[in-house]
Amino acid sequence: MNKVSIIGSGSWGTANAISLASKGLDVKLWVRDDELLKEINEKRENTTYLPGVTLSNKIVASNDLEYCCKASDIIVLGTPSHAIRDTVKNIKKYINKEQYIVNLAKGIENDSLCRMSQIIEEYLPQNPVAVLSGPNHAEEVARNMPSATVVSSKYKKVAEFIQDIFMTPRFRVYVNPDIVGVELGGALKNIIALGAGISDGLGFGDNTKTALMTRGIVEIARLGVAMGARQSTFSGLSGVGDLIVTCTSMHSRNRRAGIAIGQGKTLEEVLGSTKMVIEGVRTTKSAYQLAKKFSIEMPITQEIYGVLYKGSDVKESVIKLMTRNKTHEIEELLETERVDWKDA
Repeated sequence: MNKVSIIGSGSWGTANAISLASKGLDVKLWVRDDELLKEINEKRENTTYLPGVTLSNKIVASNDLEYCCKASDIIVLGTPSHAIRDTVKNIKKYINKEQYIVNLAKGIENDSLCRMSQIIEEYLPQNPVAVLSGPNHAEEVARNMPSATVVSSKYKKVAEFIQDIFMTPRFRVYVNPDIVGVELGGALKNIIALGAGISDGLGFGDNTKTALMTRGIVEIARLGVAMGARQSTFSGLSGVGDLIVTCTSMHSRNRRAGIAIGQGKTLEEVLGSTKMVIEGVRTTKSAYQLAKKFSIEMPITQEIYGVLYKGSDVKESVIKLMTRNKTHEIEELLETERVDWKDA
């Protein structure tokens, strides 16, 4: 199986096309915009989403969805998370049950609160489905910088097959059986990255960001475990690894958006200033609802939700976080294990 179609020509979809083509695979890249389609096929560059990177001749751009789907053994979904449902609806009639479906999008659907793999399986229940998630900036993967990621599926053979397809000498792929944890880690870290950006925009320092990141992974794991994920997954690449890179890098759209909000811009101004999708904005709404559904305490998520959707003042939100009732650092551990402290 050496034919792959990537549905979506954003930065991450294009970066994966470049990586897969470097192995000699034939890659079809579905492109909606006619000008971008022409640019990719004639100039071998995607200046809208990934400027300065040359695309291999093994990558063929097309706006024919039927052609892209029927021409490949593996279908990679590279559209934003909010478009996954419509994308899968549109490709369903062209897909046969032997084709592998790989999702790249990181998010949780607002209305249904479904993970991306759940949406895919709703429409393509007979197809093998895998998800790819990790600390991967498209700008670096496309330039062949050493990177690592995780692939997960309900089925071991599917995960290992997709691992072999995506693995290159510069793109190391690990497998993880915890698809719930892998998807939630990749989605929820964008919320904390918004918070890290807000902290930077307010002029706070490393101490503040470190506290946000560390406590952020706690509440991500707390919700993840309640939803059936494994605690250990959040210590890996799709958990703390993705959190670190998204909270610290200027490649991160979510961090950049947070910086702008911390500096006083409105959410509408931030969203209107870029063609890129800022996944954390929608995911914050979903996570806020999930926290209520599962009765999970997620104070950072709650405050960021207030800033984005309730007009809360960012400085007041920081004060609320800092003046919460005092507690232990590892509350869940204290509930499940005996801790012997000596009296003074």
